[in-house]
Amino acid sequence: MATNTDQKTIRFKVKRQDAPQTAPYWQDFDVPHPPGANVISCLLHIAANPVTADGRTVAPVAWDCNCLEEVCGACTMVINGRVRQSCSALISELAEEAAAVTLEPMTKFPVVRDLMVDRSRMFKNLIDIKAWVPIDGTHALGPGPTESPANQDTRYALSRCMTCGCCLEACPQFLLDNHFIGAAAISQARYFNAHETGKTLQDDRLEALETPGGVSDCGNAQNCVQVCPKDIPLTESIAAIGRQTTVHAIKSFFSGK
Repeated sequence: MATNTDQKTIRFKVKRQDAPQTAPYWQDFDVPHPPGANVISCLLHIAANPVTADGRTVAPVAWDCNCLEEVCGACTMVINGRVRQSCSALISELAEEAAAVTLEPMTKFPVVRDLMVDRSRMFKNLIDIKAWVPIDGTHALGPGPTESPANQDTRYALSRCMTCGCCLEACPQFLLDNHFIGAAAISQARYFNAHETGKTLQDDRLEALETPGGVSDCGNAQNCVQVCPKDIPLTESIAAIGRQTTVHAIKSFFSGK
């Protein structure tokens, strides 16, 4: 049975920030890792033993995590220059990429502390597009409308979004100081517009996406679909919503609404 002294160690380079208004800085940690270790387990080791590679005892590194199954999206960070979930980032694979593991917070959201960021903008965007199915008053109306298998398959792929922020981190149009709504919310608008009951709010969603910061602000870089951990067809959603907003705008123009 391996002991701690038998375990391999790997250097972690962590970008830290004590508060939102303070300057970031770097600290290195040498972390032992057993087979199967991931970034989260190594961060837990640092939390229990917050000693830098040069022997200084420091405050534990702060980060977010929850499900540890790549379902909640909370542990998203930039690992070795690539945005991804730290729970599914295995040390054995990262060690093949580089001699050290570099951890940074996402850059498209305000830093709270260290690797923790404030992703509330993503959730506000979902509110702005009314990302829900309006079911108030429908409980006594019997079964809801059925969906075709093809529509079910399409909506299932879109439903996998966990609001992790990977697509926004990779997007050159989504910035800290602009109003672009981003691929995640656009795709969720498509998801709910395809629902037989959810589409009752379709006009509201499309009107929100026709405003500045909406779908027309997408530059079609297609970075989003490259980094999505759930393989959501984000570029297809952007194209679909682009068509829907165009049709909606033409109908609104001729109807005078």
